[in-house]
Amino acid sequence: MAAGITVRDYGRLPDGRAVHEYRLDNGRGLVLTALDWGGIVTGLWLPDLADSVVLGLRDLDAYLSGAGSHLGVIAGRYANRIAKGSFELDGERFTLTPNDGANCLHGGPAGFGASLWQGQPQPVAADGSVSLLLERLSPNGEMGFPGTMHVAVRYTLGADMSWRVDYEATTDRPTVVNLTSHAYFNLGGAESGSALEHRLTLPASRYTVPDSTGIPLGHASVDGTPFDFRRERVVGRDVGYDHNWLLDGPLNGELRPAAQLRDPASGRSMAMWTTEPAIQFYAGTWMDGSLTSPGGRHYLRGAGLCLETQHSPDSPNRPVGDDWPSTVLRPGEVFRSSTLHRFGG
Repeated sequence: MAAGITVRDYGRLPDGRAVHEYRLDNGRGLVLTALDWGGIVTGLWLPDLADSVVLGLRDLDAYLSGAGSHLGVIAGRYANRIAKGSFELDGERFTLTPNDGANCLHGGPAGFGASLWQGQPQPVAADGSVSLLLERLSPNGEMGFPGTMHVAVRYTLGADMSWRVDYEATTDRPTVVNLTSHAYFNLGGAESGSALEHRLTLPASRYTVPDSTGIPLGHASVDGTPFDFRRERVVGRDVGYDHNWLLDGPLNGELRPAAQLRDPASGRSMAMWTTEPAIQFYAGTWMDGSLTSPGGRHYLRGAGLCLETQHSPDSPNRPVGDDWPSTVLRPGEVFRSSTLHRFGG
């Protein structure tokens, strides 16, 4: 089958706006489906598997009612948490819309994952890759964030069995930005049950110690702790992970190793590279069965896991330095970030 993109109507929002689903096929059995609502990745199929390795829901109504899970979305304008829904920039304090207790999580209740994007299928490239470009204009003051921001996110399937996500943003006023994909992975298949027996490797010597609300208390060594994933570790063996790790290696805008995920039962694997300084690993700890798969399976604890490449939580409230790279974007600058997933097995 030739590589390409098709589009279908997916439903309508309560205000009547149409939502579309795009189907990307690399012509070699790797298929991704995504919505222009929230940039949600609704499914990802590998050549040997009839079931998606990304958790999805049955229809648009299910995504709207389960928005708090951020299942498959583009998280932003600031992915992860900002403490007490507030930060100061250039001497001015900005108050955000909280949606995680007092904190602002993933851009607030109407962040990028709960917004309509404009989808633009791209021509098949000379190397056989196929891409979908998603764009939106985030107005000044949206969820309390300053500046009108133009955002573009590109999903690309490569002939090498890879899924790449490229982010780009500009602004007309100083602001902060942190973007990531909130896909939930289960390499055994979304209908197969738990991912807690998956094996994970993270090239990270330090992790971020959170308080009870997920706000950083500081960074600490992983030595001798359940947070040491430098050697392969069973996902569900120790604690209910929802933590941030600082990736080892230089932060120079080039792709570097971010994670290795393996499912012993199926033999499938996923390797990740990113230009970002950190990664949030969430083991699906709080999944409680309220969300169901397209096949009717209730997503229980550990049904899928997230590997969110990003800047560390609450960076806008921390002094800029090696441990806290700046998340500020100013007029005339271009924010760029990339993450690559490659599948095997």
